[in-house]
Amino acid sequence: MKFSLDKKDRYSILKLGEDNLNSVLAPDVKSEFVFLRNEGVRNLILDMSDVKYVDSSGLSAILTANRLWSGFGSFVITNIGHPAVQKLIEISRLQTILNIVPTLEESVDFVMMEELQKELSGEEE
Repeated sequence: MKFSLDKKDRYSILKLGEDNLNSVLAPDVKSEFVFLRNEGVRNLILDMSDVKYVDSSGLSAILTANRLWSGFGSFVITNIGHPAVQKLIEISRLQTILNIVPTLEESVDFVMMEELQKELSGEEE
C-alpha cells in the first residue's frame, strides 16, 4: 500500500497514494488506522486526493477510523475529488456521519478549532 504520513503536534495527515480503496487495500488501511490510534494520534486527516474508486470494503475501513477516533479526537476526510467517490458517499449518506472537509487547509483549520473547543470546555487533561 502506498501512502504518506505527515505527523504534526496536534494532528497527522495520512495521504493514500493509491487509485483504489478496495478489498485488496482495505485491511492494510484499517491496520494503519489502528496503529495510528494506538500510537496516540489524537486527530487524523485522511487525504483522498489520489483515490478514484472506493468499494464497500474501503467504506468499511473509513467507518472503522471514524469509530476509532470517536470520543478520542477528530477524524476528517479531505480532498475527495473524484466524482465516483463523491457519489458513493452521497448514496451511502455518509456525509451525515463523517467529517468531510473540501480542502487540506480547511481540514487543518477544522481540527484546530475542534482542539480549541475541547480546551475551552475543559475536556483537555
